[in-house]
Amino acid sequence: MFERSKKGERALLLQPQAPGQHDPLALEEFGELARSAGATVVGSLGARVERPNPRYFVGEGKAEELKEHKQALDADLILVNHALSPVQERNLEKLTQCRVVDRTGLILDIFAQRARSHEGKLQVELAQLKHMSTRLVRGWTHLERQRGGSIGLRGPGETQLELDRRLLGERVKQLQKRMEKVETQRATARRSRQRNALPVVALVGYTNAGKSTLFNTLTGSGVYAADQLFATLDPTLRRLDGLDCGPILLADTVGFIRDLPHDLVAAFRSTLAEARDADLLLHVVDASDAERDERIADVEKVLAEIGADDLPQVLVFNKIDLLQADDMPQAEVPADDSADAAVHDGAARSAAASSKPTYRLDYIDGGEQPRAWVSATSGAGLDGLRRAIEQRLGSERVRAQLQLPSSAGRLRARLHAQGLIAEESADESGWHIRIDAPRALVEPLFGLPHGDGEWLRERLDRLAAAEDATYNPAVVA
Repeated sequence: MFERSKKGERALLLQPQAPGQHDPLALEEFGELARSAGATVVGSLGARVERPNPRYFVGEGKAEELKEHKQALDADLILVNHALSPVQERNLEKLTQCRVVDRTGLILDIFAQRARSHEGKLQVELAQLKHMSTRLVRGWTHLERQRGGSIGLRGPGETQLELDRRLLGERVKQLQKRMEKVETQRATARRSRQRNALPVVALVGYTNAGKSTLFNTLTGSGVYAADQLFATLDPTLRRLDGLDCGPILLADTVGFIRDLPHDLVAAFRSTLAEARDADLLLHVVDASDAERDERIADVEKVLAEIGADDLPQVLVFNKIDLLQADDMPQAEVPADDSADAAVHDGAARSAAASSKPTYRLDYIDGGEQPRAWVSATSGAGLDGLRRAIEQRLGSERVRAQLQLPSSAGRLRARLHAQGLIAEESADESGWHIRIDAPRALVEPLFGLPHGDGEWLRERLDRLAAAEDATYNPAVVA
């Protein structure tokens, strides 16, 4: 064994790639990850890996070359842009006589630096311990061997490695219990927000796409934002007013990245629940990224893992001020909206006539998927984004003025219990109530017994078909 260096700032990057799949942007992103962790990248080395070597992952010749590069560059840390098995990691450390960290370990280290809230710290520690549990090696030698069989030669009991594993397992159990409690508290807060009839709009996207900057621009908040990977870890929620669909809660979530470790996704499941349980997702994309289509696919993959892939979305192409007009793909125009069509056609002509693109709202997928083009730093294009949010959420909320007769006390109590009544007044004929709530909370009440559910459904259907915004059953019935 060797004494691990405690410095670890001078990093040598190892980029394994399959034959015929040279991807320079992958190495560039990995370098950004290393710098985000606080390392100084002193060099890089590519490795063609057709079939992983069980001993080093790379071939033995490449492993020797890696050792020579490490010595020549005086590196004290080797970062491998791939997941390594515990044996491969340990063998590379023995060969190169320096610390070796794979992609999973590097991302966990960055998350450990970024965590600020109690929940975030618990999640990071839990993910780190699960990752570490398969990589325990002896750090002590005085308890390595157990003796026994003769008088005076019986061993002291557990080896140090077994003791470490048992302590680590106990700590994991403690953290899991704490996380269950935190998740219960977060679920309670989420139900409270639902009762308050405020829809949740979550910002999701690839890391460093500008989510936190957009969040600050929309809400006027001061959430930490920087041009680095995983600048934001803990979720933040702020109320956003001034929309035609009513106030909303905007949630800023952790950014995604390609090959996000599965253990990490599991540990952050409660945090990512803000995205999974949202009413609408704003999928923020770095429009200036040469691999933006691949980034979109990576985010969709993670959304599928957490069960949020079927939620309504608005694609938000950010950093469009870094684009030229020719870089913007052609938009599709909804066939049933001539006014919007004129706006979109005018925007397209303006974009073609200028060196910079016009900020606009357009549609893809046959007019079903809104796509907003914005610049979070300058605030340009945010009106189109707000309009897209209003269009998406407008059909997902029920707004109605109803008059409940005095005999409908049971239905009134249920509406109050669900937090669906935004305003109420009473007179001798009953109660005048205003409902303003997500459709997902109202529709389950249509199954109430004693005719209450059918009465509510009928009144809301009549109101939806009426021209005016209020409905008085005494007039129609």
